[in-house]
Amino acid sequence: MTKRIVVDPITRIEGHLRIEVVVDDNNVIQDAFSSSTLWRGLEKVVQNRDPRDAGFIMQRICGVCTFSHYKAGISAVEDALGIVPPKNAQLIRSLMNISLVLHDHLVHFYTLHGLDWCDITSALKASPAKASKLAFNYADFPVNTGEDELKAVQAKVADFVQKGALGPFANAYWGHKTYRFSPEQNLIVLSHYLKLLEVQRVAAQMMAIFGSKQPHPQTLTVGGVTSVMDMLDPSRLGEWLSKYQYVRDFVDRAYYPDILMAAEVYKNEPSVLKGSGVKNFLCFEEIPIGNGEYLYSSGIVKDYDISKLYEIDENLITEEATHSWYKNDAPLHPYDGETEPNYTGFKKGTSIGLDKKEVKTELLDLEGKYSWIKSPRYDGIPMEVGPLAAIVVGLAAKNKRITNIATQFLKDTRLPTSALFSTLGRTAARALECKLSADYGIEIFNELIENLKIDKSTCAKYVIDKNKTYQGRYIGNVPRGTLSHWVKIQNGVISNYQAVVPSTWNAGPRDSKGQKGPYEASLIGIKVADITQPLEIIRTIHSFDPCIACAVHMIDLKGNKIGEYKVNPATLRV
Repeated sequence: MTKRIVVDPITRIEGHLRIEVVVDDNNVIQDAFSSSTLWRGLEKVVQNRDPRDAGFIMQRICGVCTFSHYKAGISAVEDALGIVPPKNAQLIRSLMNISLVLHDHLVHFYTLHGLDWCDITSALKASPAKASKLAFNYADFPVNTGEDELKAVQAKVADFVQKGALGPFANAYWGHKTYRFSPEQNLIVLSHYLKLLEVQRVAAQMMAIFGSKQPHPQTLTVGGVTSVMDMLDPSRLGEWLSKYQYVRDFVDRAYYPDILMAAEVYKNEPSVLKGSGVKNFLCFEEIPIGNGEYLYSSGIVKDYDISKLYEIDENLITEEATHSWYKNDAPLHPYDGETEPNYTGFKKGTSIGLDKKEVKTELLDLEGKYSWIKSPRYDGIPMEVGPLAAIVVGLAAKNKRITNIATQFLKDTRLPTSALFSTLGRTAARALECKLSADYGIEIFNELIENLKIDKSTCAKYVIDKNKTYQGRYIGNVPRGTLSHWVKIQNGVISNYQAVVPSTWNAGPRDSKGQKGPYEASLIGIKVADITQPLEIIRTIHSFDPCIACAVHMIDLKGNKIGEYKVNPATLRV
């Protein structure tokens, strides 16, 4: 007999995500469904606007991925108009991208995903002396793990507990049987969790140096950048460099060692060794270094086979809406994409409540439409995008920088390459991608310094002919994976705009062929220890770093009521 479990909302993400799974009598997941239940509106907002406004408006898709969509909107218009920004502008954008990756991945692991691996209550039982010595197993000079520092961390959290002011540590599944860290290892991660609150401020300041502020930087423009005075000021350049070195130090002496520790401890935990049901991976080149090279490589890997790399044909990218709340179900290329809503609602049914008894509730219509996210496909097949895809494609492309980092990680952990294709591997890949920026961002900085000796240009000249029709796109790789923006320009204004974002690729529902997207496929076969505490589900989904606000960006501009959502705490499922 099967049971339906609803996890709604998924917390510690950006946006609104609901996961429904069907488990058998042994609590093994037999089927899974991913649904975004709220939406935002920007693709329609930019229509009939000056194309130079696109980047500024589209970055409001999300409060986390602001630079990603900002750069995408600017670059898509540049591609349409045939503009090539000067080298200085490209390098400044690369440094801003480095700043974003470092900030985004560190915040994700510690603030959002770390509590899926670290049991806070266990850390309070740890011996600070033992934990301090243990930290040297994973780093030569570990950060914030002196015995006195660890005692202070314990005292601070214990004080929170006594006051009942647990904040982010409240209402979690502490003591869950799939937590594997020892009390001392939990204390190490907890200490880094708190230290990251300081480090992330510095990472945000890195972006603001060339972007004027963070989030929502303001210095990109069609043709180049406007942060000319910052670029030409040695003190500002030095400020960026010092902050970069500070953040890199935390990556090397805290984040990477914690991932090594997790790989050692969790390598025998079944629930994290599963998690890559989609076997195909897509990544697009990103972060130009300035010499014709990119930190990321382009290509497709199929069926886990990193011995072969397939070139990307942009014409084979489509989005369909068979199970999405839109009218046109056909697979459409983004240039021809449509976003006309067709909300069909939920169905009455029963799920398992917190008391393990059946609860009458509203459930997804599994046979019909059940999400505001569309289903992207490449040549008709689903693709996983994100840090795991970036590492896998980089290995297949023989990208020397990615290969060096990934090979060292596998050597340090003694894990086979196949271990990458899992929830554990996906989490590790995000740290490796962060280390890619930490290790090699200095190359971009040095290239900028050298280029400034002979060139001070920051913006290319261009003309928009209102009598011409243009179309262009940006495709690249951002912290959550492959992102593309597609624009058509007629009569000097935007006539159509579509954004196909990483969380659309990963979180989309099944397609007309019944093929599941990465979120749904990753959950099949996982055994849930306690269906009222589905940590295994949350940990797997968090490993993708969901950004649902990016994936859903449609409103009814006429103000019509499309749907209504109400969460009743008394009947809230897990």
